[in-house]
Amino acid sequence: MASLLVLVVLYIIFHFLSLDPNPIKSWVYPFIYASALSLAFLILTDKTITKIERDRIVVMYIIAFFVIFFWSAFEQAGSSLTFVADKQTDLNFLGYQLPPSFIQNANSIFIIIFALPFSWLWLKLQKRNLEPISPVKQAIGLLLLAIGYYIIAVQVAKIGLTGKLAVHWLFIMYLFHTLGELCLSPIGLSLVSKLAPKRFSSLLMGVWFIGNAAGYALAGTLGALIPPTGDKFEFAASKGIDLQGILDGAVKPTAEQVAILAQEKIDIVYPTFVGFTVHNLYEFFMVFVTLSGTAALILFLISGILKKMMHGVK
Repeated sequence: MASLLVLVVLYIIFHFLSLDPNPIKSWVYPFIYASALSLAFLILTDKTITKIERDRIVVMYIIAFFVIFFWSAFEQAGSSLTFVADKQTDLNFLGYQLPPSFIQNANSIFIIIFALPFSWLWLKLQKRNLEPISPVKQAIGLLLLAIGYYIIAVQVAKIGLTGKLAVHWLFIMYLFHTLGELCLSPIGLSLVSKLAPKRFSSLLMGVWFIGNAAGYALAGTLGALIPPTGDKFEFAASKGIDLQGILDGAVKPTAEQVAILAQEKIDIVYPTFVGFTVHNLYEFFMVFVTLSGTAALILFLISGILKKMMHGVK
């Protein structure tokens, strides 16, 4: 009963913190977040749990929390990254004009190429007693994700509003993202099965999937931060509208201009995230560099503590 009350209270709190015209963001996302925390309350308040079991469950929750940052950035592949590939990328590759939707297939190709070498690497390290523990692998995955986004951020900073990004830079980014995925993704369910007490294994598997779902939910929120790209500015200019001036607050648009821009789904204000204003694609990609890079650093720094709390589980 107490867990149900916690669920209801948390749901109400998250709902009012995320009020949005989109019903998915306003009603579904809060339920995902509230469910994960109320399940933690339900399990950790069980009087039959030993100290070792409690420590391992806490570790699992910490790991599930950090995985949110990975999937929120990684899952931009099907949204903002495809949009950038379509609108602001030169898709000519080795004489072929690639469709924008093809670019994200680079992840699948790299998975096929590197899956076996990674398996071999972990086995070799394990035999030499050098294999990193799961939290360190996750930190490495987050770091590789941040590096991939930093490469793209640097490149888009060079092309301005109307330039085109060379498609090979997206392939390089996806290479780093795939390597990060191979460090992080395979360890999840295996780690949960090792850390979870058998009587709570089903519930804690659900918690792990809720953590993944929270990452996908945050991916949608972060993907919406993408600022107007070059095609938007070109369209506005063709209609005699100074979009840059409007965004910077130097020009006040007329009602007719607002209607024209709204029809093309062009925002007249810069998107913001936790007080940070995203003015361009460089700043947009740096959001993911900052989030995943900071998460990687924190997780690596606390990995020693987590290792002790895992009580022999690797």
